[in-house]
Amino acid sequence: MALTAGGRQPDREALRRRLAVALSGFSGTESSARRGLDDRCAGVRSAALSALAHRGALAAADLTGALADPTPEVRAHAAELAAGRRDVDLAGALGDGVARVVEAAAWACGEHPAPAPAIVSRLCEIATSHPEGLCRETAVAALGAIGDEEGLAAVLTATRDRATVRRRAVLALAAFSGPEVDEALERAAEDRDWQVRQAAEDLR
Repeated sequence: MALTAGGRQPDREALRRRLAVALSGFSGTESSARRGLDDRCAGVRSAALSALAHRGALAAADLTGALADPTPEVRAHAAELAAGRRDVDLAGALGDGVARVVEAAAWACGEHPAPAPAIVSRLCEIATSHPEGLCRETAVAALGAIGDEEGLAAVLTATRDRATVRRRAVLALAAFSGPEVDEALERAAEDRDWQVRQAAEDLR
C-alpha cells in the first residue's frame, strides 16, 4: 500500500467518503454533500464545500462555519469559495494566523464588487506589514482590483517592497491616478528588476 507524504498509510475509508461527497456535486442529493461538512476528515469537509458550490447550494452559513474550521486548508478553501459573495464576511480570515488562509481571503476580497471600508483597511495592513511576501503581494493585487482611493498609500508603499510585490504594486497602480502615481511609475521604470520596469513601461 502506498504511503502518504507523512509516511502513513492512507485512510481508505476517508478517501471513499471524500470521493462520494465529491461525486454528490454532480449526482445524488444535496443532503449527501451536506453531510460531508461535519466529517472528521478535513479533506471530506473541503470536498463537501466544493460539491455544494457546484450544486449552487453553498449557503453563507456553510462558508461562515468553514471559515472557523480547525484545519487551515478548509478555511482557505472556504475563503476562496467566498469570492464575490456579499453575504460572507472575510474580515476574520484576513486576520488568520496561517498565511495560506490570509492569501486566499485577500484574493477573494479582490473579487468583491464593493468591499466594506474595514476590509480595505485590513488589506492595506496586510499589503504593508504582513511577514509573508505572498500575502503582501495578494493584498496589493486585491487593492488594485478594488480601486478604492483608501488603498493607494499602501500600493505606493508596496512599490518599494521585494521584487514580486513591487511588480504587483506597479500593476495595481493602473487603478489610480495623480502625481504620486506618476512619480512611482517613473521610479519603477528604472527598477533593477526587468519585470517591474516592463510593467511600469506598459502603464506609462
